[in-house]
Amino acid sequence: MDDPRTFGKVAAANALSDVYAMGARPLACLNLVAFPQGRLADSVLHEIVLGAAEMVVEAGAVIAGGHTIRDDEPKFGLSVTGLVHPSRIWRNTGARPGDALVLTKPIGSGVLLNANLEGAVSAAALCSCLRSMSTLNRTSAEVAAEMEIHSATDVTGFGLAGHVLEMARPQGLHVRLERKSIPCFPEALELYGRGFTTGSNGPNRALVAGHLLVADEIAQPWMELLVDPQTNGGLLFALEGTSAPRLVDHLHAAGVEDARIVGSVLDAGGEARIEIV
Repeated sequence: MDDPRTFGKVAAANALSDVYAMGARPLACLNLVAFPQGRLADSVLHEIVLGAAEMVVEAGAVIAGGHTIRDDEPKFGLSVTGLVHPSRIWRNTGARPGDALVLTKPIGSGVLLNANLEGAVSAAALCSCLRSMSTLNRTSAEVAAEMEIHSATDVTGFGLAGHVLEMARPQGLHVRLERKSIPCFPEALELYGRGFTTGSNGPNRALVAGHLLVADEIAQPWMELLVDPQTNGGLLFALEGTSAPRLVDHLHAAGVEDARIVGSVLDAGGEARIEIV
């Protein structure tokens, strides 16, 4: 992305997401900056830090300091400290047979950003993607905190399938994902069909390859979309299947319009499997 303030917003929201994914409230953040002094104007760094500060304020946290180094490429992130009661921590293990999986944001941001480098993405599709990436997962976490969440994670660099495997592997869960229920960004599936991809799709495919059960009629673009790397992607919750529709309704009422039930946990105790239907 070319706009430095948006860059700062997305980077900060992505860092804060790790705290929300554990059911915690962000308290204090440290800026971590690498910047090519002399190659980019100081105003660029100012805008990056300003964008991040806007996200931190929106999260109800503070910036307590940070560290800056010179580097050939601009890099920015946050170290985030949060607070949660020990009995209320969400972990990426603990999903149970009978649980439903609820996802709060669309997938496909990785291919959109890569294809945009070649001018292959419409302004509307890119705007939708950037708006989601710069939206905190705060509301989703706060709404879900009112319910009994068995397991949670945020969907980031390993893609949806990789993070589902992360939830499934410890207990040997058999998870079913319903691709037609999975929200995706406009044009993302089309871009995979046209041959666009990301540098992370290959490693992400290799990560889940031995655990997938895929129906014959599912086209390759869909499989690529499931391993598309996200930046500040949505939260993925596992909770009792009968409670999941209520969570989705509450998320929609709170403005999390893309929240969907995307799958279910069928059984446990064997080898971790992800069935795509």
